[in-house]
Amino acid sequence: MFDTDGLLRGKVVLITGASSGIGAAAARVFAAEGAAVVLAARREERLAALVSELTDKGFDASAVACDVTRADDARRAVAHAVQHHGRLDGAFNNAGTGGDLTPLHEMEDAVYDTILDTNVRGLWNCLRAEIGAMLPTGGGAIVNNSSVGGLVAIPTAAPYVASKHAVVGFTRAAADEYARRGVRVNAVAPGSTLSEITADWYARNPGLQDAIHAVTPQGRTAAPEEVAEAAAWLLSDRSSYVTGTVLPVDGGYVNR
Repeated sequence: MFDTDGLLRGKVVLITGASSGIGAAAARVFAAEGAAVVLAARREERLAALVSELTDKGFDASAVACDVTRADDARRAVAHAVQHHGRLDGAFNNAGTGGDLTPLHEMEDAVYDTILDTNVRGLWNCLRAEIGAMLPTGGGAIVNNSSVGGLVAIPTAAPYVASKHAVVGFTRAAADEYARRGVRVNAVAPGSTLSEITADWYARNPGLQDAIHAVTPQGRTAAPEEVAEAAAWLLSDRSSYVTGTVLPVDGGYVNR
């Protein structure tokens, strides 16, 4: 029933925020699972290096500069995939930002604006472009990167928590709206994962990592590849009857 040569063999998948962390890990995992990957991010030099790494291994990879907060950029990234491959089968909407850990009443407007613009408007821009490209070819699969912060509260991170709850809302709304038109929409909700955002939080907040590990049943931080593997399954045909779900990839954090 299922292809055994790779979860994503033959699929064209767009990855936003692909220049580092979970996005870069997803590029490597998805390519190894057989996908032609289109990598989108703002940092073009990093994208070029990652494309070279993948193509040197014989994988199909290309890149497009993209700031997801700009609707034209999101549309251009999707158009790049369609122009190069004729269609878009999947998308991993991973681009996001974390901001500062600051009490809500002390949070600056600029921090709120940056987080909501990237994590919410950016997703909105991508979903519109991706779904619009998938409908004419019979559908596809989309995975949005939320967070455990989209399921539970995280102290001193109110705008981030609000933005990731919005990701969950968009996921469920889009899944419901497009299920009968062949588009599945799911989300992953990572817990503590080794990324630039997490490393920055840990560096600026001594003791934070130990505190998070103490309340995580597995007692550790995830590797980015562990989140990417979950996203790969949700993008694959092996999750064909799964839509509108938010999959925690968190070492049991939200199950305490």
